[in-house]
Amino acid sequence: MKIFHTADWHLGKLVQGVYMTDDQRYILQQFLQAIDEEQPDVVIIAGDLYDRALPPVEAVDLLDETLAEIVLKRKVPVLSIAGNHDSPTRLQFGSKLMQESGLHIIGELSKSIEPIILNDEFGEVHFHLVPFVEPSTVKNIFEDDAVTTYDEAMKKVIQIIEEKMDKSKRHVFIGHAFVTPYGEKEHNTSDSERPLAIGGSECVNAEYFKPFHYTALGHLHKAHYVLNETIRYSGSPLKYSASEANHEKGFLIVDLNKDGQVSVAKRPFIPRRDLRIIEGTIQDILKHGISEDYVFVRLTDLTPVVGAMEQIRTVYPNAMHVERKALPRLEDAENGEIVRREQMDEGSLFKAFHKEILGTEPTDFTQQLFEEVLQEMLAEEREGKEVIVK
Repeated sequence: MKIFHTADWHLGKLVQGVYMTDDQRYILQQFLQAIDEEQPDVVIIAGDLYDRALPPVEAVDLLDETLAEIVLKRKVPVLSIAGNHDSPTRLQFGSKLMQESGLHIIGELSKSIEPIILNDEFGEVHFHLVPFVEPSTVKNIFEDDAVTTYDEAMKKVIQIIEEKMDKSKRHVFIGHAFVTPYGEKEHNTSDSERPLAIGGSECVNAEYFKPFHYTALGHLHKAHYVLNETIRYSGSPLKYSASEANHEKGFLIVDLNKDGQVSVAKRPFIPRRDLRIIEGTIQDILKHGISEDYVFVRLTDLTPVVGAMEQIRTVYPNAMHVERKALPRLEDAENGEIVRREQMDEGSLFKAFHKEILGTEPTDFTQQLFEEVLQEMLAEEREGKEVIVK
């Protein structure tokens, strides 16, 4: 069975005030062309179809057009799940009707977790679709008070799947999570992806996925495998922040043979405009050839540059951001490393803000209160609710 694995489309994404919809449409046309060329048996989209719970109309139209091209015109089944940016209830709407045409979108976790079964010349392949869910949701669905972290939640879900798993069949897991080799904390490689939890409790142990012949993951924007080559992130199809400038974007072509062995090839996307980091003095940069690329500029001038962005846009009309590399940067109080403000997580930013305004570090109680409020706001945002700060 030939599988296309993609994720993290983030349709409706806004980068530095620029909507990426046209760039996303350009990439998805390449994806459709690849489907025509490779003739996959199924397409997997492992979460974050949209960039937010209430996407703009243009993003909804683009997803509708693309899925219609794949499922209705090309007759290729699509298996997709909700990510942490999506509204699970909105994605789930009409799912029973859409299944008849081959479009399977799972927005909300159910207690039964029944697989989607597709067939090739060698028999059945069972696809287990597990959308992004909070640990509290898993705790309530399965009535297990021991579930308090994302790691425990995933472990519980997979235990439920394993109890009913037919070992004689081939199995593919589709999930949206922060998976590390043994559940250890790691830093995200993209500034454009928000954390799933505050305080480092978001990581999931990759060993849980050993029962599956292939695990198709979404959430992390850099394509890579975890623990072994059958547990993979496809990465996002476009660069969505300066931290992704060195990523190679594309999607994965997975061949699953009759014995459950997989071979994986990466197929790159060619963007309408690349996203790059440019570094140098203003005089050196103004000597560059004109480019339509999205650029983040780091000036090495030791003195302030008047009208820097206006000057840079004479060469790079789509420049997104400019900063002086020589400017002092915030220090991480815990380890003394120099970091830029945009590289700090919410907890570190709150500590820095508290110290700057009040002159002291926040107490453990204050920090815990902040994290609880932030976690509640993130959860409400995922559901598309209006967030009201009292």
